[in-house]
Amino acid sequence: MKTTGIVKGIISNLVTVEVNGPVAQNEICYIFLGETKLMAEVIKVNGKNASIQVYESTRGVKEGCKVEFEGHMLEVILGPGLLSSNYDGLQNNLATMEGVFLKRGEYTSPIDMDKEWEFTPMAKEGDVVVAADWLGEVKEGWLPHKIMVPFSFNGSYKVKSVAKAGNYKVTDTVAVLVDANGQEHNVTMIQKWPVKVAIGGYKEKPRPYRIMETGVRIIDTLNPIAEGGTGFIPGPFGCGKTVLQHAIAKQGEADVIVMAACGERANEVVEIFTEFPELIDPRTGRKLMERTTIICNTSNMPVAAREASVYTAMTICEYYRAMGLKALLLADSTSRWAQALREMSNRMEELPGADAFPVDLPAIISNFYARAGVVKLNNGQTGSVTFIGTVSPAGGNLKEPVTESTKKAARCFYALQQNRADRKRYPAVDPIDSYSKYLEYPEIIEYLDNKICKGWVDKVNKAKNIVLRGKEAYEQINILGDDGVPMEYHLRYWKSELVDFIILQQDAFDKIDCSCPIERQKFMLELVLDICDKNVEFDNFEECVSYYKGLINILRQMNYSEFKSENFYKFLEQLNNTINNDN
Repeated sequence: MKTTGIVKGIISNLVTVEVNGPVAQNEICYIFLGETKLMAEVIKVNGKNASIQVYESTRGVKEGCKVEFEGHMLEVILGPGLLSSNYDGLQNNLATMEGVFLKRGEYTSPIDMDKEWEFTPMAKEGDVVVAADWLGEVKEGWLPHKIMVPFSFNGSYKVKSVAKAGNYKVTDTVAVLVDANGQEHNVTMIQKWPVKVAIGGYKEKPRPYRIMETGVRIIDTLNPIAEGGTGFIPGPFGCGKTVLQHAIAKQGEADVIVMAACGERANEVVEIFTEFPELIDPRTGRKLMERTTIICNTSNMPVAAREASVYTAMTICEYYRAMGLKALLLADSTSRWAQALREMSNRMEELPGADAFPVDLPAIISNFYARAGVVKLNNGQTGSVTFIGTVSPAGGNLKEPVTESTKKAARCFYALQQNRADRKRYPAVDPIDSYSKYLEYPEIIEYLDNKICKGWVDKVNKAKNIVLRGKEAYEQINILGDDGVPMEYHLRYWKSELVDFIILQQDAFDKIDCSCPIERQKFMLELVLDICDKNVEFDNFEECVSYYKGLINILRQMNYSEFKSENFYKFLEQLNNTINNDN
């Protein structure tokens, strides 16, 4: 018997309900408004009254409206068919919705229930299995999609039967499991899971121990992100947050990409919808959308659904991680998610924290970021969720609560700087303020030593030091003028400009320079550091400027040439001649 209630008070999308039975925190319920059912979530229980946040507009809701409680939390449906889809925060399929605008109270199935999938069994009769063990496989595009023992199953089960290889709908039974009490359970290709609960079903969750290549030099070389790691990109409007995310999505070393457009402006989200289906996946030559899911909640959609969207996206990533795949979650922007939390907290008249955000905002953000990571599955294979969020601080203020709270949770910090963007230095990541804590992990240092070369981290730190000393020299030159400082200052500054132009900057729209493999990054960094190590003497600063500008031009041409091609070696020879002649 379902618990029911009646509406007693309304403040925007916060509704107070008097209930006549048991209700739980985060339980889903529906408000009946004529023929329409409005979905809502319990966010506070106080005696007989429950405060619920409605995922839709509450226009027309009044006292006395009937409310029915479902007895479960907000759930997502997991199964084949999630990829290549566009969902809202509640996992309604946007492609199957009709009309220009979303209709209130219209909820659609996220998966096509009538489509048949070619099933290949993996488990056999008599096998003992636990939650998240693989029973079979279907091909989702070109990716192997594992059919698993539902995550909600506790204890061990014996496989009574597995369906033969063939075509089945997602609702067809593909396996029958028997529990310890002898009760039979039919397993289909789909299962449900509450979004605010992390998916388990793995043996252990070690610290990240290898790097995820993104093809972006300023990330891979200077501040690498680990596979199963966390990072965030704060920056003011127009600095290139979304472009950088697109570059990482396109070139990142991941099997599955989930884009969560959380509370962004509608025009930015339209860009994702129109551009992503056109992007070619460099790994396969097929459409990138084939291994991408987009979760979309624009800034004009209901606030409550915005908060749900990031959890929906993370749950989908964890689902693919349980298959032994590498999932990459890009959330744009977590600031809007935090604003949704602030709005709900204020309506409930809770004690406000800094800038009126909830007092427990750091804990909420930390708990969410902690769901990312690399895991060892029951069968010994590994899967991972790498999470990179963007933060849109008002006016580019990196001292505001969302940025500060995220800094505590994420291990990589890619600060976008307005000054660099204004000077057209893209990606506009500040090389001095940004950092990667993974460079301090002994297992990551060892991995980089084996993967790239011995002492790689020392070379990276050397490049960072050149940039830092160059910035200090630039400030002195700015104050005292070109003639007012010793030649040493000009040398320092131009060496840092060499690192900046060749290593830190990258052309996202050039088909060669847009993605830089790690082998090429190693070659170019060592080349630039060798040039910086050479002692060159000049009579005046004009000579110094002219010399380094010449080197930068040649090296940039090398960046635009295919690696180790005839053209590449031609520019390398030109570079060596320039250096030798001046020496």
